[in-house]
Amino acid sequence: MSAPERRSGIGYDSHRFGGEGPLMLAGVEIPGAPALEGHSDADVVAHAVTDALLGAAGLGDIGEHFPDDDPRFRDADSIGLLGEARRAVGEPGWRVVNVDVSVLAERPRLGPHKRPMAERLASALGVDAGAVNVKAKTNEGMGFVGRGEGIAVLAVAQIERPG
Repeated sequence: MSAPERRSGIGYDSHRFGGEGPLMLAGVEIPGAPALEGHSDADVVAHAVTDALLGAAGLGDIGEHFPDDDPRFRDADSIGLLGEARRAVGEPGWRVVNVDVSVLAERPRLGPHKRPMAERLASALGVDAGAVNVKAKTNEGMGFVGRGEGIAVLAVAQIERPG
């Protein structure tokens, strides 16, 4: 048997503050924080991870699978969409190995939420929580993130399938 084939994908997303309802990050409600604007629940973390996963498998991007001009995805649960993307990646035999996420935000402080965020992502991805890492960084006052106008996220996903 040959070695498993491995691939990596990179995801990025950003949303501005100003939406309705709670701030959702990686499927976790962040109490007392302003919501992000978006067609779905604006979960910027779930969106970046979805793009990383789809990219690793060569399956396009989140906009191709869940277009923001499609009313079916209005106010959609982005963790549910991530689960659908994981199933699409699994159809040709890929499985998630690990995911690493960097959340860029001046506010809110995310330290106490990182573990629940990793656990929620792991559940959606069908992996152990130890296979998901969530980091929170500020932007040192620079750019739209630094001015507190929104949140940006970078994600890397690694997948494999038997050789």
